[in-house]
Amino acid sequence: MVQRVPFTGGEKESLRVALDRHRDAILWKLEGLDDEQLRRSMVPSGTSLLGLVKHVAAVEYGWFCDTFGREAEPLPFDDDDPDADLRVEPDETTADLLAFYGRARAAADHAIDEVGLEETGMAWFGEPVTMRWVLIHMVEETARHAGHVDILRELIDGVTGDHRPD
Repeated sequence: MVQRVPFTGGEKESLRVALDRHRDAILWKLEGLDDEQLRRSMVPSGTSLLGLVKHVAAVEYGWFCDTFGREAEPLPFDDDDPDADLRVEPDETTADLLAFYGRARAAADHAIDEVGLEETGMAWFGEPVTMRWVLIHMVEETARHAGHVDILRELIDGVTGDHRPD
């Protein structure tokens, strides 16, 4: 069943559903592919489906947890390697990265539930941001990468669409 942003819902609920739609689309696009296909670099930048999942998980932890002083796992960011969070290392399994994304989503959802839209946290670049801003940013970020996932999946096997068929 396709989630729809409520036509008359509250702001936080609407932003959360918009985020969940894109999160779910990313996971749906991985279904039916084997490990080699999920790791396959399809573009000159080296981007892969699993690399995008790793990145989205890391930014969820970063924006929702680190920003608002909540616990997060060690994140794959490296000041000397700007692509570290997009690269799948040989010892990282598909199951590991999907579980990492699941834990990141759960931690982010917990923060979303507990933090008011007007409450501020400190962004990684040293500026205060509200939960509203983070939610908007993460809808944009996740939608952008869901689009990347769409293109990579189509290049692998021709599957298109932005949600599971009903």
